[in-house]
Amino acid sequence: MDQAPGHPQESRGAHGLPGCYRHPDRETGIRCTRCERPICPECMISASVGFQCPDCVRTGSGTGHGPAANQPRTIAGGAIADDSFLITKILIGINLAVFVAVLALGDRFVDEMSLIGLAYSPLLGEVVGLADGQWYRLLTSVFLHQDLSHIAFNMLALWFLGRMVEPALGRSRFLVLYLLSGLGGDVFVYLLSEPNQATIGASGAIFGLVGAFAVLLRRMNLDLRPVGLIIAISVVLTVVRPGEISWQAHLGGLLTGGLLALAMVYAPRAHRNAVQWAAGAAVLVAIVVALAARTAYLT
Repeated sequence: MDQAPGHPQESRGAHGLPGCYRHPDRETGIRCTRCERPICPECMISASVGFQCPDCVRTGSGTGHGPAANQPRTIAGGAIADDSFLITKILIGINLAVFVAVLALGDRFVDEMSLIGLAYSPLLGEVVGLADGQWYRLLTSVFLHQDLSHIAFNMLALWFLGRMVEPALGRSRFLVLYLLSGLGGDVFVYLLSEPNQATIGASGAIFGLVGAFAVLLRRMNLDLRPVGLIIAISVVLTVVRPGEISWQAHLGGLLTGGLLALAMVYAPRAHRNAVQWAAGAAVLVAIVVALAARTAYLT
């Protein structure tokens, strides 16, 4: 006698239907088109023909493409990782390691790594700055802190914002946004500050996360007041402590992070990767052009 596909040992419910292989108490008449195990509506995943079970989708069995294609994605299209805050933790670790180096090596190390346009350094005994070809300062200054309260405030902000933004964007997009926001903040400092003004700190990158956080809240129709509070506190600190807070870095990072986040979370799904890559490339090109123009002016 012919037998319906399935397993003879399957338990049957009151209506003679088998129970889902993951939820035995739920009767179902639907089976995975690949392995033929019974699956309930919660476990049904649409396939090119019929439905497949989570196990077959996860392993890529019979789907014609790799298992990564069916992995859950963030709102920006990034893969969902087990440790959603890994990049945030690594960035905090790098900042703390550089701070330890500052404590160990002193002012000379700070002078060698800080962001400065063009100036003579008495400590180093030479002309230094971006306009003198020391482009590495764009990156090193983003991880450089000299004061305990400065790094404590920035790392607390990074931990809070990173836990919000990184899971929403995914690791690679979060890292790109953080670094480009740091560069964007540095470029605004280079353009709008005196060339002999030295600047350090992760504030530009962190304000890039503020901009991204605002975009995410807007995308999910949530309250934007937390972002307004952060910006208000920054404005107050800039007024109360003039010369100690770089509003140029804050503004540049905020705009850069906000623009990148807009491209990341509002890009149409069919062309999401292309739009995101194009946005990142456009920001990088704008940074390079601004650097070249300012350098030509100073030299």
